[in-house]
Amino acid sequence: MDNVDSDGWGRKTVIMDKILEGLVSSNHSVPVKKAIVKKVVEAAEKEVTEEQCQALFSLTSCLILLGEDAFQKQVGFQVLEAYARYHRSEFERFFTKDFVLSLLQQGYGQLDRKQPAIIDYIHCCLRLLISCPSVLEIFSVIQVEVLRLVCERPEPTLCAHLSTMLTDFVQCIPRDKSGILFCQQLVRTISYFHCFASQDRELREYVAQVNKGSTLLQNIWKADPATLLPSLQEVFAIISSTDPSFDPSIALASLVQHIPIQMITVLIKSLTTDQTVKDASMTKALCRMIDWLSWPLAQHVDTWVIALLKGLAAVQKFTILIDVTLLKIELVFNRLWYPIVRQGALAVLSHMLLSFQHSPEAFHLVVPHVVHLVRSLRTDGLSTSKVFLLQFTELIHCMMYQYSGFPDLYDPILEAIKDLPNPGEEKIKLVLNQSAWTSQSNSFASGLLRQAVKSETGKTGLMNLGNTCYMNSIIQTLFMATDFRRHVLSLHLNGSNTLMKKLQLLFAFLAHTQRAAYAPKNFLEASRPPWFNVGSQQDCSEYLRFLLDRLHEEEKTLQILESAKPKVAFTDVTASKESTSQKSTEAGEESPLTPAGNTSGNDSRTLIERMFGGRLITGIQCMQCNSISEKEEPFTDLSLAFCPSSTSQDGPQEGPSEEPKVLCQGSVNGGSEIPESSLVKTLANNVHFMPLTSEPPLSVPVLVNYFLAPEILDEDNAYFCEKCSALQRAERTMKVVAAPEYLILTLLRFSYDAKSHIRRKILDNVTIPPLMRLPVHDPATPTKSFSSAFSPLQVDSPESSENLAKKLKPSQKDEEEEEKEGVDRAGQINKRGKIPVQSVPYVLSSVVMHSGISSESGHYYSCGRNINGTDGTQHPANYFTLKEDLGNGQAECSLSICSALSVPPEQGEALLNRGQEEKDWLLFNDSRVSFTSFQSVQKITNRFPKDTAYVLMYRKQEVLGQNSNEALMANGIKQTAEPPLQKELLDAIIKDNKLYLQEQELNARTQALQAPSSSCSFRPNGSDDNNPPGSCGPSGGGGGGGGFNTISRLVF
Repeated sequence: MDNVDSDGWGRKTVIMDKILEGLVSSNHSVPVKKAIVKKVVEAAEKEVTEEQCQALFSLTSCLILLGEDAFQKQVGFQVLEAYARYHRSEFERFFTKDFVLSLLQQGYGQLDRKQPAIIDYIHCCLRLLISCPSVLEIFSVIQVEVLRLVCERPEPTLCAHLSTMLTDFVQCIPRDKSGILFCQQLVRTISYFHCFASQDRELREYVAQVNKGSTLLQNIWKADPATLLPSLQEVFAIISSTDPSFDPSIALASLVQHIPIQMITVLIKSLTTDQTVKDASMTKALCRMIDWLSWPLAQHVDTWVIALLKGLAAVQKFTILIDVTLLKIELVFNRLWYPIVRQGALAVLSHMLLSFQHSPEAFHLVVPHVVHLVRSLRTDGLSTSKVFLLQFTELIHCMMYQYSGFPDLYDPILEAIKDLPNPGEEKIKLVLNQSAWTSQSNSFASGLLRQAVKSETGKTGLMNLGNTCYMNSIIQTLFMATDFRRHVLSLHLNGSNTLMKKLQLLFAFLAHTQRAAYAPKNFLEASRPPWFNVGSQQDCSEYLRFLLDRLHEEEKTLQILESAKPKVAFTDVTASKESTSQKSTEAGEESPLTPAGNTSGNDSRTLIERMFGGRLITGIQCMQCNSISEKEEPFTDLSLAFCPSSTSQDGPQEGPSEEPKVLCQGSVNGGSEIPESSLVKTLANNVHFMPLTSEPPLSVPVLVNYFLAPEILDEDNAYFCEKCSALQRAERTMKVVAAPEYLILTLLRFSYDAKSHIRRKILDNVTIPPLMRLPVHDPATPTKSFSSAFSPLQVDSPESSENLAKKLKPSQKDEEEEEKEGVDRAGQINKRGKIPVQSVPYVLSSVVMHSGISSESGHYYSCGRNINGTDGTQHPANYFTLKEDLGNGQAECSLSICSALSVPPEQGEALLNRGQEEKDWLLFNDSRVSFTSFQSVQKITNRFPKDTAYVLMYRKQEVLGQNSNEALMANGIKQTAEPPLQKELLDAIIKDNKLYLQEQELNARTQALQAPSSSCSFRPNGSDDNNPPGSCGPSGGGGGGGGFNTISRLVF
């Protein structure tokens, strides 16, 4: 080659191919090679023999297709293009249809036929032959071969090169039926694309390759509209496939932007009304369309997804909507982190959440991620993030309004968005009304089962079986009563079918099941009061009283049946002709309800009496003859009415402003003759709404003191004194003489509105002290006048329950006389050396909250103290001190009132901090259990005005020794550790845990197949047991036995 001079190129054409072949493989520098190649290209203008042209075409094709580096390929393209342009006829004879067919079917040498280089080579040659007649034959060959090629599912790179060639040479695209088939196969080819790259450059290249294929389809659809509908049908066939081995690529999202928007209505209607499309296929299709939101730069995906969601709602395919929402809501939320797809994802998320109005389940799936996203949007520095954050927080406000009653979840969110605008209530209602799937207040079944594990608390929730939050909150409250739970679990109940046995089994499951939430169906059926409507909201306080009464009566009945000779004794405890029958103590024999290891065999009291039973004395003193009539009665809970406002206390109250003080009791509490439901009606009609005032906030001790305060019987409510044989002015008092181990307090929040005939809710915030003391009197101490230093307790006895007394303010003369008597009496007590009243300390154990504005609707949840240690102590002693100085008269007077225990500031702060660090409070919200703190419990009503404390449970504490700083420990029956499970309970739990594992395996298979769950159904009139977890079902209740019928409505 070195011997060839510049004038010899024309004479040496016969060896041109050899020169070029030697050049590209030589060791010459690149500039030298380029100079020689330039000479070769210039020589193309010279006359070249047929043989030499064919040799050059073969060599350059080899360089293009098999070149070792980019330089060789470039040289091949340059020389081929030059000689083909000047020697067109020779090139026609070289690049024939047979050669093209060979390339597409067999490849070239070692080069596989599916290599993009072959397509690029053919593309280049077509440009050189475009004006030649022979190219038409080549087009026909290519039309057939490209159809075969796309049927073989080429990789994205090959498909992109093929799309580029077909875009430039539309003559190569198959026509007519073959054209439709080509489009369908190209769609399916795109569905097989997958990108495993992690680098930005590779990802961008992949997206560009996919877009070339979708652009080709767009061009075909425009040129031949008949191919569009079959292509879309193929798209749906792909994404609706239930084949578990096939997962179509989200690259199909690139096609959506090319579908005309005006076709949405027709296509969606056709799709959703097609009876041949099974629910499982539709579910798959919708899920995969939602996955398309992850595809960058795809336009109109959100529009199509929302249109399909609305279309399914229009034909009432709610099962699909529920399944898809629960399955994909978290994925949609996660798209909000990526600015490139954020706006479309928010549109879909908003529609899915706002339309999912039968249960908070979907919203609660994304709640844990809200705060992190808000913080990210505040700090990412993007100009669009501020506007997006406002849109996002508006959505969150709507959802928290729709599903109030979950402060454990919403409190961090409110803190994170407190400085952002809050849409008004009217706007929120408008948005919710416009977004609902249906205007009917029906409850839909839960969606696809989700693999759930217990929360970090380790506690088990209770599934809502349809407006059963009233039961769930009470059961969790009783479960957190440590001593009661331990004694229930230690009872010997093998083989029995009692309610206590069912409670024992329920407690065992709550303590030991592997389920995140347990469905208490059997206990619901056994414990539901007969007047409670199935599926309706009920009063949790009424349910609690009924449950305790049933358990008590059941145990007493068993004791009587097992006693060979029942002994019944009556003790007269009255100072007048009034008396009450006291049930005797059955002795001796061990009951099936006797705890394991119980040594107090002489105590025949039932477990309910030992745990929750207290006693009080009601006394009425005639102000004329000073005769006193007393009656001792048991109680299991105290119902606290709200105090009248200060203005109403200035004079006698009239009519509806009366505030009765009520002792709520069933047969456990002395066998009141008033039926439970009638009693609740009576209470509801006499408790009224108290408007908010500027007075200091109420507290539990204030309400207890109002309950304990004396009451004057006068005028229309005068007392008939048997000694005087006439109606006289009298004083009725009530005093606790035996403190229960667990003190249950119910705040009477529901008042009857005579105008609207409904029970309204008193929304006043009541401060809940963590520590409280209750005045407990010596039962031997006689009752004196109403201003005694040892205030007797007041109760409406059964005889006078129909004549509720008015509260009157004592005159100044009465006060002076009573002050004098109080001083004298205090001196007498000090002389005797005996204190007739003790201040018994209690520590807060649980709080049941009601979320809502009336008794006919709303939601119950409970907060309970986490048990630390195994001795039953519910509160460490070193965090508070009793500041009681028994050596002065002021302290003596303070013993007669209920008050919060004083906590030194430094200890109080340590207590609250400790509570937050150790998370010693839990929030039970149906199936959800989470950590909370006492601070959060106290602030719930401040942050959520509709959420108010309703039922409180306090645990009695015992002060050891005389030093007020000594430890306070749980009093009463000691169970220092969780009892071991009895065999029958253990077997039941093992069996259920095995069943649970089987369910999880079946659930995994079901999710893999994406088949709709059989439990997902639209049941307008279904049983409450079929309602979704986390929802209180389809209708609000009438407040238990209150008898208020309400319009069916959706509550949660």
